[in-house]
Amino acid sequence: MSKKNACKKCKYLYDGQECPACKSAQPVQNWKGRVAVLDLDNSGIAKKIGAEQGGEYAIKVN
Repeated sequence: MSKKNACKKCKYLYDGQECPACKSAQPVQNWKGRVAVLDLDNSGIAKKIGAEQGGEYAIKVN
């Protein structure tokens, strides 16, 4: 299983070359930690990281 890409701009984790969250084409494979946003409207973490959609986000992107 290959490691997912993290978007350098919004830190969303995804497969492929273009981020489905922000449409950026800056995939990074060097990232650490992950957080899953399940309930976007009621999540304090989602607000803190600036999540715009539910899904998995990297905690640190290098």
